[in-house]
Amino acid sequence: MKVTIFGGHGKVALLAAPLLVQAGHEVQSIIRNPDHAEEVNATGASAVVLDIEQATTPELAEILEGQDAVVWSAGAGGGDPERTYAVDRDAAIRSMNAAMDAKVSRYVMVSFSRASTDFLVNQDDPFYPYMVAKIAADDHLRASELDWTVLGPGALTLDEPTGRVEPDYTEASGSQSSRANVALSIVEALNEPKTIGHTLNYRDGELPIREWFSALTAE
Repeated sequence: MKVTIFGGHGKVALLAAPLLVQAGHEVQSIIRNPDHAEEVNATGASAVVLDIEQATTPELAEILEGQDAVVWSAGAGGGDPERTYAVDRDAAIRSMNAAMDAKVSRYVMVSFSRASTDFLVNQDDPFYPYMVAKIAADDHLRASELDWTVLGPGALTLDEPTGRVEPDYTEASGSQSSRANVALSIVEALNEPKTIGHTLNYRDGELPIREWFSALTAE
C-alpha cells in the first residue's frame, strides 16, 4: 500500500513511518521544513516538502496521485488560534477533498478522544480553537465518501509502546495515550478494514489494539 502521512516530522508520524515501512508499505511523509527531510528519510519514508497551510486542494491532490491511503497527523501545535484553524481544520479538510479528487479512498485521521461538542470547553479556554478545529475536521471526514477512520487517543505521552489500550475512553481525567501506541493504532487501522467508518476513542490500557480492531463490526 502507498501511504501518505501529513505532518511527517511530528512525533507520532516519526514513530508510525518506520512501522508502516516494516509492514511492507511505501510511505511518503509531507513536511514543511526541508531541514527535517534527512530525519524523515531515515525512517524509511520519502520526505516531500510542502506547506500544507498554504497548499491548495489541487496541489494536495497532485501529491496524492497514485496513493492508496492518507494519514493525517499534522497540527499547528497550539498557541496561535488563527494558525490552528488554518492547519487543523482548513488544511485537513482540503486534504480530504484532495484525496477524493485523487481517488484515494482510505483516510485515517489522528484526532483526540474528546473531539466532540459534548466536551467543548468555554470560548475563553486556550484549548477552544483546537477543539473546534478538530471537531470540524472530523465531522467533515465522517460526512465524506472516503473510507475513513478517526483515531481518538487521550493526552499524548512519550511512554514506551505496549500495543494495548482501553477502548471507548473519553474522560478528561487519566486519559493518556503513548505516542508509540498511537503509531501502532495507525498501522493496525490501515491493516484492518473493519475500522472503516468508526471513531475509535481510547487511552492506554490492557486490550491489544489488534484484538479490539479485529472485533469491530464492519460499517
